[in-house]
Amino acid sequence: MATRSTPNKPSREQLLAAAGKTIPDVIGTGLRVLFCGINPGLYSAATGYHFARPGNRFWPALHGAGFTDRLLSPSEQQELLPQHCGITNLVARSTAGADELEAAELVAGHRKLLTKVKRYSPRFIAVLGVTAYRSAFERPGATLGKQAEPLGDATVWVLPNPSGLNAHHQLKDLMRLFRALREAAFS
Repeated sequence: MATRSTPNKPSREQLLAAAGKTIPDVIGTGLRVLFCGINPGLYSAATGYHFARPGNRFWPALHGAGFTDRLLSPSEQQELLPQHCGITNLVARSTAGADELEAAELVAGHRKLLTKVKRYSPRFIAVLGVTAYRSAFERPGATLGKQAEPLGDATVWVLPNPSGLNAHHQLKDLMRLFRALREAAFS
């Protein structure tokens, strides 16, 4: 698999200054899948690109699952729109880690996500992180995969958090799970 280029590495000062910043959604109408991260990390907020931290497996998982015909770099995130995919987050503000988020922020994020679903009408919402999904959607027993409850008219699909810190799933597992979503969304 080809290596991906990453945006210029932010300095420590830039990372610290990125706390609380937001990144614009990559979103539009006609989406098959709207990927929903938990919230931006400091690296992503400092660069302005979703899933930008080296070691994050979102972009390799997308490519390996067939969502893209080549491995995109975070700076090419707008290339997802012609592929009928987009990116948003449950919580817009960046933090050093998702553990800094309050449960109420995640629940509020669920409501904001519903507003986006009503406005843009994606076919599928892919929440990236089962623990965040359980909190935000108040579904403590939820597991990975297709969920029984839709969000508006969108089918909800839960995938593992692609962060390199998530040791529960290796890249090959992520690609397999992302591929199942692609097959459902594009069939």
